[in-house]
Amino acid sequence: MGMTMAEKIIAKASNKLAVKPGDFVWANINTAMMDDLLGPRVVIADQIKKLGNTVWDKEKVVIISDHYSPAANITQAEILQFTRNWASEYGIGKYYEGLGPCHQVLAEKGFDIPGSLMVGTDSHTTTAGAFGCFGTGIGSTEMLGVLVSGQIWLRVPESILFTWNGKLQSGVFAKDIILRTIKEIGQAGATYKVMEFAGNAIENLTVDERMTITNMAVEAGAKTGLIAPDEKVFAYLSAIGAQRGDPQYSDPDAIYSERYSFDASKLVPQIALPHEVDKVVDVSEAEGEVIHQAYLGSCTNGRFDDLAQAAKILKGKKVHPRVRFLVSAASRSIYHQAITTGIIETLSDAGAMILAPSCGACLGLHSGILARGERAISSTNRNFVGRMGHKESDLFLGSPASVAATAIEGKIADPRKYL
Repeated sequence: MGMTMAEKIIAKASNKLAVKPGDFVWANINTAMMDDLLGPRVVIADQIKKLGNTVWDKEKVVIISDHYSPAANITQAEILQFTRNWASEYGIGKYYEGLGPCHQVLAEKGFDIPGSLMVGTDSHTTTAGAFGCFGTGIGSTEMLGVLVSGQIWLRVPESILFTWNGKLQSGVFAKDIILRTIKEIGQAGATYKVMEFAGNAIENLTVDERMTITNMAVEAGAKTGLIAPDEKVFAYLSAIGAQRGDPQYSDPDAIYSERYSFDASKLVPQIALPHEVDKVVDVSEAEGEVIHQAYLGSCTNGRFDDLAQAAKILKGKKVHPRVRFLVSAASRSIYHQAITTGIIETLSDAGAMILAPSCGACLGLHSGILARGERAISSTNRNFVGRMGHKESDLFLGSPASVAATAIEGKIADPRKYL
């Protein structure tokens, strides 16, 4: 009997020839990532002293301060201070601050290795699946166990196969693919399962676009999202001097709990309505909804292609006078690239406020919080009640193109008219 990608990665990590869904294993961790939000300051700093006060392998631990950076108040500043001091105390050399959201930094620094197992104290660690890396989010208590043992206890998950074939029409992007997929199965439709994506529409996506899809797999409850690594992935890794890893691929006779097939050529821009990620409609059903803020950025859709697409739409145009248009690149390197190519200038000329690469606005910590009664469209991954500010604000989700088009009109708009 064949195995899926996920089963093969877990089997390798647990030193077994084969595993099947429902098996319980102890798996060896290749990379353990902590952020400032749920990192050393929560549980870990107090409890690790009781468990030997050592880290199992300092070379495999990464700490990235991104949620509170740059600090907006004293409390946030002290959390960042504590995090960097803890990293220094425990000899964690791979500490990064101010470079951007952790999942983009992990990719750029070469930690998303095909065939490896990664855990992180952030639910969107699933982003690593774009490289064929089994990335999954865990809590601080679980991370404490990983830090002292290098292992984690897992139940082998079932996998669901999502096949997207066909050519995307102009103005339709990876964000629309994942929103439509989540609409199909619901926000709990893949709970503790693996979402595996395949088909020529997926293969034609860039690595950046694939990261958008696996990033949002957790919004359907998935343990992770996976895409088979190909030459695009290996070229990306080679360009940054990262390892090729030990890529794993699903067998032809692998067993999936469910299979879904979609025609990408028929897909139109998608919008998630407040306050659920699976409350998704075609853009035509949301057009005209007035908004006050448009946000382009985050670990979901703040990459270079995303900024470039928005700049293409906004070039020579102006943001609606009622709209605050916020732009935050997914990393410092992307920000630099956007500067040198003129993209930042184009966005700024249109009326955008350029923010530091950070998680701040995405979850309402700083740099763009919504007031009571305000409405926003965002290229991020969640639109829960109060996600970006006041609990009586509304948040819509869409692609960077949809965000840009909406920023121009001051109401949700179909980006295809601008392309």
